[in-house]
Amino acid sequence: MPGVQVLYERCAGIDVHKDQVTVAVREPGAGPGGRQTRVRKFGAFYGVLRDMTRWLVSQGVTHVAMEATGIYTMPVYHALLEPGCFERVLVCNAAHVKNVPGRKTDAVDASWLGELLECGLLAGSFIPPEDIKAVRDVIRYRRKIVRQRAAETQRLGGVLQDAGIKLDSVASSIDTVSGLAMIRGLIDGERRGEVLAELARGRMRSKINDLSLALEGRFGEHHALMCQLHLDHIAQLNEMIARLDAQAEVMMVPFARERDLLATIPGIGPKAAAAIISEIGTTPGEFFRTDAHLASWAGLCPGNHESAGKRKHGKPRKGSQHLQPLLVECAWAAVRTSGRLRARYHRLVLRFGGYRNPAAKKRAIVAIAHTLIVIVWNMLVTGKTYADLGPDFYASRTNPEKETQRLLARLEALGHKVTLAPAA
Repeated sequence: MPGVQVLYERCAGIDVHKDQVTVAVREPGAGPGGRQTRVRKFGAFYGVLRDMTRWLVSQGVTHVAMEATGIYTMPVYHALLEPGCFERVLVCNAAHVKNVPGRKTDAVDASWLGELLECGLLAGSFIPPEDIKAVRDVIRYRRKIVRQRAAETQRLGGVLQDAGIKLDSVASSIDTVSGLAMIRGLIDGERRGEVLAELARGRMRSKINDLSLALEGRFGEHHALMCQLHLDHIAQLNEMIARLDAQAEVMMVPFARERDLLATIPGIGPKAAAAIISEIGTTPGEFFRTDAHLASWAGLCPGNHESAGKRKHGKPRKGSQHLQPLLVECAWAAVRTSGRLRARYHRLVLRFGGYRNPAAKKRAIVAIAHTLIVIVWNMLVTGKTYADLGPDFYASRTNPEKETQRLLARLEALGHKVTLAPAA
C-alpha cells in the first residue's frame, strides 16, 4: 500500500484451505513503496505446517495473520504458536478483510492479508486458551446432543400420532415417567386404553379417564418397532449427555470460582455459567476492553445504521451463534424470578409496544440478555458477587409528582377530565 506507514517490517498473510495453505511474506524490497511479496504454498499436514513455521522464522517474520475458516484454521494457528517466535498471530474475521472484487486467487488473498497486517489494519478474533477451548468443545457438543434428543423425542411423538395415540394431548410431555411407561406398555402388546392409563403416576392419575381415551388407537407392530428404536436412541443420547456432563465437571474444576460467581446471577445456573465461561474465558477484560465490546461481539447490542441524518434500524448485529442464544435462554429464566431484571423486562415490554405485541416481548428479552452479558463482564473483571437491586428499584427512583403529571397528561389526551383528590 504506497503512502501508508508500515508498522511491521516483516509479516505474513496466510490463506487457509483444507488441504493447502498459501503464505505471502511482506518484506522490504524493490516493489511499490519499497515493499515486496514472497509467496509459497504448503500442504495442510501438521508436519508440513511445522516446516512452514520454521520457514517463516527463517525469514524474520514477526507478525502473522490469517482468515478464520472454521476448523481448518486451528491446526495452522497452533503450529504457528508452537515455537513462540512470533510477536502476534492473528485469526481475523473473514468479513473484515474482503479484497477488491474481481481479484480472487489464493496468492492475492494471502498478499492482501499481509498488506493489511503490515499497516496495522487488522484486529484478531478472540481465541480462548487451550484449557478453555477444551471445555468449549465438550459443552458445545453436549448442546448438540441435547438438540438431537429433543428431535428424537419429536419423532417418537410423530409415530404415536400416526398410530392414533393422543398421549401428548393429555400429558404435558411424552417423555415423563408415566408417559414412557405407557409407551413401553404399547410396545409390549397392551392395547386396552384403561389398562395403559393405570400406569400413570403422581399427578397424572387425575387424568386417567382422558388417558383411557387417548391411548386407544391403531398401534401396530411396525409402530412398536419404531417406538422401540426411538427409545433406544434416546437412552443412548442420555448416556452420552451424562458422560459429557461428568467430563465438563472435571474440566471446570480450575474455573469453579468463576462458575460459582456467575451462578449467583438470576437465570444463570451452574451449567449455563460453565457454558458462558467456555465462550468468553475467565478474564474477558483482556480481550474485550469494555462490557460494550463484549455485548457487541455477542450480538446483543442495538444496531447502529444511520444515513443522511436518519436512523434506519436498530436490529442487533450478527454475533456469536453459541453465546447469543444461550444468554437469551438465561434471560427468559431471569424474568421469571423476582428481582430487578423482571421489573426491567416489564418496563421494556410496555415501552416497546405492550404485552399484546409479540415483537415487544422479543425486543425486551434481547435487552435483558444484553443486561446479563454486561453483568457477566463486570463480575468476572471485578470478582464481585451479584447484588440484586430488588423488584422496586425502578419504582423507588420515580418522582411521584412527575409521574402524576405524566399520567394526567396521558388521560387528558385521551379525552378525559380528571379531578384529583387526596387518598384517605
